[in-house]
Amino acid sequence: MTENQSFASTPALAAPTPNPSTEMADSVPAGTLEFGLHTFGDITADRSGTRLDHPEVLRNVVAEGVLADQVGVDVIGVGEHHRPDYAVSAPDMVLAGIGAQTERIKLISAVTVLSSDDPVRVYQRFATLDGITGGRAEVSLGRGSFIESFPLFGYDLQDYERLFEEKLDLFAALRSEGPVTWQGSTRSALSRQSIFPTTAHASGLPAWVAVGGTPASVVRAARYGLGLELAIIGGQPARFAPFADLYRRQIQENGMEPRRVAVHSHGFVAQTDEEAAERYYPHWEASMRKLGAERGWPAPSPAQFRQEITQGALHLGSPETVARKIATTVKALGAGRFGMKYGNGSLPHEDMMESIELYGTQVKPMVLDMLAGS
Repeated sequence: MTENQSFASTPALAAPTPNPSTEMADSVPAGTLEFGLHTFGDITADRSGTRLDHPEVLRNVVAEGVLADQVGVDVIGVGEHHRPDYAVSAPDMVLAGIGAQTERIKLISAVTVLSSDDPVRVYQRFATLDGITGGRAEVSLGRGSFIESFPLFGYDLQDYERLFEEKLDLFAALRSEGPVTWQGSTRSALSRQSIFPTTAHASGLPAWVAVGGTPASVVRAARYGLGLELAIIGGQPARFAPFADLYRRQIQENGMEPRRVAVHSHGFVAQTDEEAAERYYPHWEASMRKLGAERGWPAPSPAQFRQEITQGALHLGSPETVARKIATTVKALGAGRFGMKYGNGSLPHEDMMESIELYGTQVKPMVLDMLAGS
């Protein structure tokens, strides 16, 4: 950031029939708010500007997950990418590393690109993680905002929609953890095939569908009785309220017990608003500029950055500022879980560790106090 760019003044097939009495997105009581942290394992730089290699970033992600557990964060999410600017292509492996050094925190993908994976193998991997960690694994399923995994694993992008629809249908059937009979066009059929290992969950592995904001995706998540995770990466979070309402109506119309809505959004915490903006902006700007060049977006600007903080989806600032914005987002959507993507581009590991500590020790209790008093 240049000296004059200061932010001191910135504030498919038929779905399996659900059991409405037992099938829940997870076992958390209604009304409980969980606090999560998400990372994609972005390739970071140290404070001198030297970029780290993939192995060091992976080790740092594990350390970040361990710290999150220590400071009281409820959920750690690790995303999947197949690009040079991200270190994580196998979230379940990284989550296993975190799970081996923690005892309480839930372990979720953020997300698993189901379209270019095999639902049976996804279920087996996360059921294995769940067993090893005492029932702490969850999976968030998405189509992916990047396309590198499709040619990598031999899939045609023309089948983008059909791949996700069919594979989600199969994954939902696997959650019965009984013999499965299934037929589609994207993989071989199953005839009364049992999948192992099974889990100790009454309704199978806890699973969510990550949605970017289309009604059809919301209805699909509700049809299978899976949790809804709203990926809010720009604009006002409140604009997603109609999708949360649609999901709840669909769940009710399908005769199911209420499910919770989760939020995934970007954020960063520092001691003051100015410090948070000063630290975060250069990495945000570089990341947005690179992605914009790939997708034809206009160049990012300080004004756009300020807009995302004050009016948009960026939960950035001091602990109190971030807490107030999270409380506002949660109330607007009736969310039961908030997941903050705490890194961005080359933002140093040390800055992320400080943000994680503030999020768990200060932001979380502030949000709970704000909501209790509202």
